[in-house]
Amino acid sequence: MGTSTAAYLYCVVKSARRPAAARAPQGLPGATRPSAVDAGRGLWLIAADVPLEDFGPGRLEPRLQDLDWVANAAVAHEAVVEFFSRPAGATVIPAKLFTMFSSTAKAVEDVAGRRAVIARVMKRIAGCQEWGIRVTRRPGVTAPARRASPSGPMTGSAFLSARKAARDATADARAAARQAAEGTFTALARHARDARSRERRPEPGSNPPVLEAAFLVPAQARTRFKAEARRQYAVCDAAGADLTLTGPWPAYNFVGDPS
Repeated sequence: MGTSTAAYLYCVVKSARRPAAARAPQGLPGATRPSAVDAGRGLWLIAADVPLEDFGPGRLEPRLQDLDWVANAAVAHEAVVEFFSRPAGATVIPAKLFTMFSSTAKAVEDVAGRRAVIARVMKRIAGCQEWGIRVTRRPGVTAPARRASPSGPMTGSAFLSARKAARDATADARAAARQAAEGTFTALARHARDARSRERRPEPGSNPPVLEAAFLVPAQARTRFKAEARRQYAVCDAAGADLTLTGPWPAYNFVGDPS
């Protein structure tokens, strides 16, 4: 590799055989096609060369302000990681987006220096897939028992009472959605090796998710996990919330910091 390029790392794969890369996605714009680099002891780096004129110091930072470009790069990165996650017997640690080294030799050296940590991560995620859920409250849903239903002309006190009843009904609906989401997380976690929820952040003027969570699901528990997700969909629906299940994915949320 010449000095005009850097080595871009997509993921680290544990496999008894060299991962087949002939049909792999193209990867990032401007990059060479992904290839498998032997890192020893059954570890392979899925890497490519990227031009420094686009990805080098002082060149990448301005492009990070272009959200469309970043989104396209992320999709391309994930497509490569997911491709190498499919073969049976392969365990994959995804690298962070835009993980680069001055050369493939430096990338191999870096992985060799963290082999013990990588081995622990590989052991934790082996034979598992990541599944995600997102629970959101349906806008406008309130608790019927707390709705005000005045009849006849509304006095000032009746108006205030109705406003309070509406606020209470909305609060009750939010509480019901949160309770359903918490129960969903607990129920699904029983079928997972590990489970993590994302901290809720206040977003004024919007309808932020009640719950976003990821589950590390062993292959043998996949059917039970999906069946439980269907049951919890009904529970959330009854509470005025929508549950969305995504996956399977590589174990993005359970690998720590592989880069």
